[in-house]
Amino acid sequence: MPGATDTTIPTYSPLARFGSAHFWALAGLGALVVLVGLGAAHHMETSGHVVTGMNNHVVWGLPHVFAVFLIVAASGALNVASIGSVFGKSVYKARAPLSGLLCIAMLAGGLMVLMLDLGRPDRLVVAATHYNFKSVFAWNVFLYSGMFGIVAVYLWMLMEKRFSPLSKPIGLLAFVWRLILTTGTGSIFGFLVARQAYQSAVIAPMFIVMSFAWGLAAFYIVQTAMYGWNALELDVATQRRLRNLLGVFVAGSLYFVAVYHLTNLYFARQDGFERFLLLDGGIYTRMFWLGYVLVGSVLPLALIYLRPFGGARATLVAAGATLLGALAFMYAFIIGGQAYPLDLFPGREVSSSFLDGAISPYTPSLPELLLGIGGVGAAFLVTIIGVRLFGFVPADDPTASTGTDD
Repeated sequence: MPGATDTTIPTYSPLARFGSAHFWALAGLGALVVLVGLGAAHHMETSGHVVTGMNNHVVWGLPHVFAVFLIVAASGALNVASIGSVFGKSVYKARAPLSGLLCIAMLAGGLMVLMLDLGRPDRLVVAATHYNFKSVFAWNVFLYSGMFGIVAVYLWMLMEKRFSPLSKPIGLLAFVWRLILTTGTGSIFGFLVARQAYQSAVIAPMFIVMSFAWGLAAFYIVQTAMYGWNALELDVATQRRLRNLLGVFVAGSLYFVAVYHLTNLYFARQDGFERFLLLDGGIYTRMFWLGYVLVGSVLPLALIYLRPFGGARATLVAAGATLLGALAFMYAFIIGGQAYPLDLFPGREVSSSFLDGAISPYTPSLPELLLGIGGVGAAFLVTIIGVRLFGFVPADDPTASTGTDD
């Protein structure tokens, strides 16, 4: 069929050849980053949180920024596979294996950081055997482990030709499950009443839309790298589809963030926090306006839709800017939301030696940064090993119409 794609994985990938110098260099780099992250976690575990910038107000520091970013982006990365399997778009179906692999890799990297940052990772067995179903964290034990299992089965159905008819129903299950998973991740904040910045029903759908943009941006960068390492050229029409889809998701994310803040401004009790984050918050205000709005939203939209731009290189820069903006948003949202004091007694001024009623200071330490980067390294390592073992490089039909770029 004209324009159809074949999900058969090519065997000419340099990463698929055992003994490849390219692969071992990249694997060594990824393993080194992971080891540095594990070393940083060990240092924080043995020395205590005194070596971090965290305190009794800001208990989720920079590692949580990386962890939540990776988990949300992992859900969105699977969106490429969902468009192919659930909605029958053949161009995206060829990218489903790489999409599923990237989802597992980023989810693993995010959970690695999350477990090591919370302290006492050896007590994970308690969380896995004793449940408080009024806690969103208990729900996530099932959501995260279920995501691993469902995506693994989905990849099996894609790789095994005799099971290919089952790929659509399993893909539909994965699509629904990742929506529930991202809702659960957003609900960690949306159900949290002990922080002035959170407790909003808008946060869950906002996280879902942001996952679409961040996951697609991460997928586009990984796919571009895989094509570059294999001396392949991305089809112009496919590149245009991915670029336009990224633009829609970035615009949708910006819209939901605006709705979140407008919702907060509607309630008088949130005026103080909104003024803090949007006007007087120092680093958090800069992270929001310069990091997320300007770099993470306006710049990608300009590179995608303005006539002088729009090529493959501009789209790659737009994807990178989207991810930088995502980290900036998470920093302002997670850490800024904790730094702002909780309104314990409305209409009264509160002060104490524990910084009640005051903006809590927080400066991330080097071990926190290294642990967060270690999670990214883990996702990178899992991805390149998966590509090497299974050859998950998208194989487009060379006879398909390429169209023209606009």
